[in-house]
Amino acid sequence: MENRIYFGDNLSIITGIEDASIDLIYIDPPFNTGKTQGRTQIKTVQALSGDRVGFQGRRYETVKIGTKSYSDTFDDYLSFLEPRLVEARRILAPHGTLYFHIDYREVHYCKILLDMIFGRECFLNEVIWAYDYGARTTKKWPPKHDNILVYVKTPEQYRFNVDAIERIPYMAPGLVGPEKAARGKFPTDTWWHTIVPTNGKEKTGYPTQKPLGILKRIIEASSNPGDTVLDFFAGSGTTGAAALTHGRRFLLIDNNVEALEVMARRFEGVPSIEWIGFSPQPGLYSHGQGSLFDAAPALTGHGSNHG
Repeated sequence: MENRIYFGDNLSIITGIEDASIDLIYIDPPFNTGKTQGRTQIKTVQALSGDRVGFQGRRYETVKIGTKSYSDTFDDYLSFLEPRLVEARRILAPHGTLYFHIDYREVHYCKILLDMIFGRECFLNEVIWAYDYGARTTKKWPPKHDNILVYVKTPEQYRFNVDAIERIPYMAPGLVGPEKAARGKFPTDTWWHTIVPTNGKEKTGYPTQKPLGILKRIIEASSNPGDTVLDFFAGSGTTGAAALTHGRRFLLIDNNVEALEVMARRFEGVPSIEWIGFSPQPGLYSHGQGSLFDAAPALTGHGSNHG
């Protein structure tokens, strides 16, 4: 199967995928925050009448490049998700795994829905992605984590490549001896990793972009080289980028033209990608976005604030 990127409604596309043909699914659907998610990209250029002052008193002007956004409001969120999750289970291979990425607002309802579709016995983990970045409310405990629900198609057959998962440093390496310290320890279900920094090389400018390090760990753990990975809420294409660098094939789907434009830049020059419903124009989307092979920060274990 060739790598493919689709522009269109994900439900109508995934209903055409063969039964039991996908090895791993990761999805990061809209979180139903009731807001329009957006990110404005800017750059600074030297100008005599600029609004910023830099090194040695030089003045710079702030130039707005553009804004990327999408609506994150659904009247009935679970009714929106249910047919897509039913199809996800149908197309998963017997050894396949679903990683469902959500936040604290909806995770409890989504867990019940997934239990109904997959069966409670197919629930494997709730992974907590913890980060320490951005504003902090003073009216409640500041929410600084996302939830990733992990379900398998068949409890007796799922893939979990323990030896392929990158180990993390011990917090007190002097207490475990040099051999263990050099090897590191196996990660738990709590992953500390920074969000994609606004000034980092990895950033694409797409709202809610997820870090490569998160997808790297998922793909290493729950798929093998040559497997097919599906993300039908593809956004900036991080799942595809991680799949490519680890020898997996990918299918990406999104119905937001701005997402396709971001992916066109991110995958520019990458051979063997079939674009369906969208024709990327080389060099048109280059507004300082991160490229495919920019390094991703490493994940760390519980107790560290950043990856």
